[in-house]
Amino acid sequence: MEHLVKKTRRKRQRRARAHLRVRQKVRGDAERPRIAVFKSLRYVYAQLIDDAQGVTLAQASSLEPGLKGKLAAGTGTRAAARLVGETLGQRAKDKGYAKVVFDRGGYIYHGKVREVAEGARSAGLEF
Repeated sequence: MEHLVKKTRRKRQRRARAHLRVRQKVRGDAERPRIAVFKSLRYVYAQLIDDAQGVTLAQASSLEPGLKGKLAAGTGTRAAARLVGETLGQRAKDKGYAKVVFDRGGYIYHGKVREVAEGARSAGLEF
């Protein structure tokens, strides 16, 4: 059992290092805010962040009651991630943002992270 704890700790540390590397290169500002993705086993979260001001401009998650009702398969699936991306993209467009930068949060650009990005692109965001 102890080896599983160590494996989980190593995975978390690897993701934290990867996220720091990404954040050194990816910055959001007033013209091009940053889309930050976080995923847990149960939910998917995405935020639109202006790093210059240090504020969140918009957010979406599969935890929201409005999105939860549309998800028959579950809130931690790739379909949920796409819906979160589409919702965030629509909210960003409503606030007047068309171009963004994408922060994958140290995760591999695959699966849920990719679905969030493609959902945002399908809503009309460019990155």
